[in-house]
Amino acid sequence: MAEILRYEHVDIAYNGEVVVQDVSFTLEDGEILGIVGESGSGKSTVIKAAMGLLGPAGQVTRGDIYYKDHDLPDLSPAQIRKLNGPELGMIFQSAGASFCPIRTVGAQLYESMTEHEPVGKDEFNRRAVELLQKIGFDDPQRILNSYPFELSGGMQQRVGIAAAMLLNPKVLLADEPTSALDVSVQKQVVEEMLLVRKTFGTAIVIVTHNIGVIGAMADRVLVMKDGKMVEYGETRQVLERPRELYTQKLMAAVPRLRR
Repeated sequence: MAEILRYEHVDIAYNGEVVVQDVSFTLEDGEILGIVGESGSGKSTVIKAAMGLLGPAGQVTRGDIYYKDHDLPDLSPAQIRKLNGPELGMIFQSAGASFCPIRTVGAQLYESMTEHEPVGKDEFNRRAVELLQKIGFDDPQRILNSYPFELSGGMQQRVGIAAAMLLNPKVLLADEPTSALDVSVQKQVVEEMLLVRKTFGTAIVIVTHNIGVIGAMADRVLVMKDGKMVEYGETRQVLERPRELYTQKLMAAVPRLRR
């Protein structure tokens, strides 16, 4: 598989204070990488840096983030905007909060698509219905005609996956996409993200504190603590035979069901 995303010794700061130090990893076509760690470990900051979503106070102060042949921190906001959507997609922690409550889902997805390519409403509707069907919706037209508040939290998150995939990005960055959901809906969201990989060949970076999600999805895992890499390797190796003390403690903290 070909390499599609690479972080090289990346430092990230907010208001001049370094919060992420010396992070390096690679992502290949069709691969799923899980980034795991406790709250405040810098997981979300790492993936937001790729899409230029750190805000005015955030900055990559050292290192490189390569997407194909683009060094992302060196691009202008206009250049990043062109990549975000068709090349790099994002699923946010609470997809419902990213939708406008007084416009239908279809209207918002249409606006998102036309920002990057000219498309008529009929063509958009055909493509949106086809995409929603592919990722498991039985009634896609009803979803497009609905307002966000008419959908459950789980359905909003699933629509968030569809919104991110509308322009068929090569890399999907998922920021805690299951943390606000109950267990049965978490399973549904994980299955749909795996279906996205299978159907479209999309590479995925998923940030989570849920070890179960990492075990179910990821090919490789990166463990973070206090803004630094602790351990990085194949998922089974890291979860079953962790080398570092922090990773061992993290695994020991995962609840186990007794007989």
